[in-house]
Amino acid sequence: MTYQDYQGQRSQGSLPHREGRVGSVAIFPGTFDPFTIGHAALVHRALNIVDELYIAIGINIEKRTMLTLDERLDRIKTLYKDEPRIHVVSYEGLTTDFAQSVGAQFIIRGVRSTIDFEYERNIADINRMLTGVETLFLISEPQYAAISSSMVRELAHFGKDVNKYLP
Repeated sequence: MTYQDYQGQRSQGSLPHREGRVGSVAIFPGTFDPFTIGHAALVHRALNIVDELYIAIGINIEKRTMLTLDERLDRIKTLYKDEPRIHVVSYEGLTTDFAQSVGAQFIIRGVRSTIDFEYERNIADINRMLTGVETLFLISEPQYAAISSSMVRELAHFGKDVNKYLP
């Protein structure tokens, strides 16, 4: 299929792998403990690429979190309450299986450094082999590259004001 064929089918809503749905769907998975301004920047950029985005909080009972699942869901839902293209959900199991369950063709991942990229690339390769879902890497904007949820949690633990890192 050429790019022109793809664009023509996309504009007609007739891409064969979409099973009746029009447009592109992606998931943006993570723990989001907490959801930072870096995450929000990636969501904004992803919406310029895809038509529908699931911000998907993965449930990992082995991982100790600062915020409860309900707190994370509520905060992110409140942030995007006026954006109909965004769905905020939680899921259990493999990310690639969740992507398939919502009809997503893409997984959005933010990359801050080469270390992030090497880690994410291996996961992307496995996800593609398992279900064919592609991973789209968005390079962090420089002003957000140092911001991570773990950094925010550590600062909060030591009593520092973290509001400037949160949307």
